[in-house]
Amino acid sequence: MYLLLSPAKNLNETDAVPLNLSDSYSQPALMEQACELMALLKPLEPTDLSALMGISDKLAQTNALRNQQWAWDTDKPFTTECDTPAKPAVYLFDGDVYTGLDAYHLDESQISYLNRHVGILSGLYGVLKPLDLMLPYRLEMGTKLANPKGKDLYQFWGYQITALVNQRIAESGSKVLINLASNEYFKSVNPKNIDADIITPRFEDGKDGQYKVVSFYAKKARGLMVRFAAENQLTTAQQLKNFNLEGYQFIENASSSTEYVFRRDNKWKQIKIF
Repeated sequence: MYLLLSPAKNLNETDAVPLNLSDSYSQPALMEQACELMALLKPLEPTDLSALMGISDKLAQTNALRNQQWAWDTDKPFTTECDTPAKPAVYLFDGDVYTGLDAYHLDESQISYLNRHVGILSGLYGVLKPLDLMLPYRLEMGTKLANPKGKDLYQFWGYQITALVNQRIAESGSKVLINLASNEYFKSVNPKNIDADIITPRFEDGKDGQYKVVSFYAKKARGLMVRFAAENQLTTAQQLKNFNLEGYQFIENASSSTEYVFRRDNKWKQIKIF
């Protein structure tokens, strides 16, 4: 079983990695392509980045500096010990999904499970293993960054992400892909060419018998599901149906072979969703 996640805009550059995992760190597999993209980003001024990405002047300044500091070479790969230290992806990303995943409180065996069974899609790096070292960046998959291969990142990545995902699925020892990525990121994968059954979990919150997807809670639930898989060392999609963190339950009669629906009632937590 292989699980796919989206990255996060927010990054945790300050907290130290709580475990000694340095022997398991790796370089992202698609660094040649990442370097091509960064070569397009480095000349851009903050005003250019602001217009391209729709971000504030402050964020544009921050990311222009990140781009200038970003450096990688086969002779000088990412390392945790340099002027601009790299950090493992699962500890650097810091959005709603990663709040649910909470890697900082997983033990070594659980992190090892993640590294074998989880992929993180990325606009810059393509596909990351959780323990791939990376430098901070901002490049969402939907960004219309013109490049030699086309008008946006979907055209830039083409079949490369799908090919690497297929390789990682094979390495996981299963023919099942659990899609926990957003639509923006999963569009970089060609489902017709995936050598596995694809299952997409759906997380709904309910009140008075009505259920719907609430973005913030659904994002967190994706991370919770990955955490549940790691804590229980799951190997099959069938086992995912037992997911029950923070009140969610599998709903058989609302699910199908390609979509697993999980619901929880508002009574467990006072949230306004309707």
